[in-house]
Amino acid sequence: MRLADAGSSLDCAARPGKVRCSAAQLPAARQEWYGAAGDTFYARLETDVAGDRILVTGAAGFVGSAVARALIAAGFQVRALVRSTSPRANLAELDVEIVEGDVRDPGAVARAVAGARFVMHVAADYRLWAPDPNDILRANCDGTRVVMQAARKAGVERVVYTSSVATLAVSKTGASGDETKPLRVENAIGAYKKSKILAEQIVTAMIAEERLPAVIVHPSTPIGPNDIRPTPTGRIIVEAGCGRMPGYVDTGLNLVHVDDVAEGHIAALRYGKIGKHYILGGQNVSLAVMLADIAALSGRRPPRLKVPRAILYPFASLAEATARLTGREPFLTHDGLRMSEYRMFFSSAKAERELGFRARPYQQGLAEALTWFGRHGYLQ
Repeated sequence: MRLADAGSSLDCAARPGKVRCSAAQLPAARQEWYGAAGDTFYARLETDVAGDRILVTGAAGFVGSAVARALIAAGFQVRALVRSTSPRANLAELDVEIVEGDVRDPGAVARAVAGARFVMHVAADYRLWAPDPNDILRANCDGTRVVMQAARKAGVERVVYTSSVATLAVSKTGASGDETKPLRVENAIGAYKKSKILAEQIVTAMIAEERLPAVIVHPSTPIGPNDIRPTPTGRIIVEAGCGRMPGYVDTGLNLVHVDDVAEGHIAALRYGKIGKHYILGGQNVSLAVMLADIAALSGRRPPRLKVPRAILYPFASLAEATARLTGREPFLTHDGLRMSEYRMFFSSAKAERELGFRARPYQQGLAEALTWFGRHGYLQ
């Protein structure tokens, strides 16, 4: 049997279900197990990867900067692909090599990938509303295609692609979703979910058809410090921390500390199987409980008013109309209300079992988020 590795073919001795290349055939850093897994293959790194160069896209953002910090702590040499317009406060004290460029620019991405052993594609346009929803689709789909093509062409040994639980199906009953239940694109609510499903399909197709060595992780709802933009969930924490959320709708989500998500990325790099999916989540929490926790941490009274969704849609229409005039992302949106009909509950059992993933109590993430937001003037 012959296996392609970084563009060259190597003869390997076959065994039932698996193939192992001998040390004489592969450099020590590239000894891997290969095997069939449906229409994809998987490989598990058998060597210490610390000290190798790794490209992180989206490294200036909330999740990306947490991933970069964790990689540095683990001994990796981190290269960050950062847009010229991106705030860099999250990278200010990190020992990273910065390459300026957009993930949709093939030339910039090629320069960033050159010489990297691994790639973590974390960058994404995470908005629940945009004046032109196609901006979200272009950023997430076109950017993913460019990064994956560059990684494949450069012979990168391993890619960790940051998808989202937004690509997985959940029920209105509150039962926990898992990696076996993908969401169909026609059932996705909003441009963000659609874009992440389509982007993930690009990755899975390249795994199956071009032997892209990618592992796919699905963070749930990260919370914690350095949410500089902030994310939609970070905005909930800020509004609740300021006492500006007198009521809530009946919904729920899975909260996970952003640093645990970052460690989950490293675990996926080391132990994840190519073509496989892993949810990186924490605990399932109702919105009412989450807001009560924020109130307790902020020294405020928790909201008591449970608001029917139906009466909020006119307010969402007004908020979106105002946003089109101001250019500021609205806090309340039609898509957000439609999503809230589902409890976004998930299980990380597979990642715990196969990657050794663990998540700390979500309350720690809330506390650290509030502390960070307060220190940086968001809670006013």
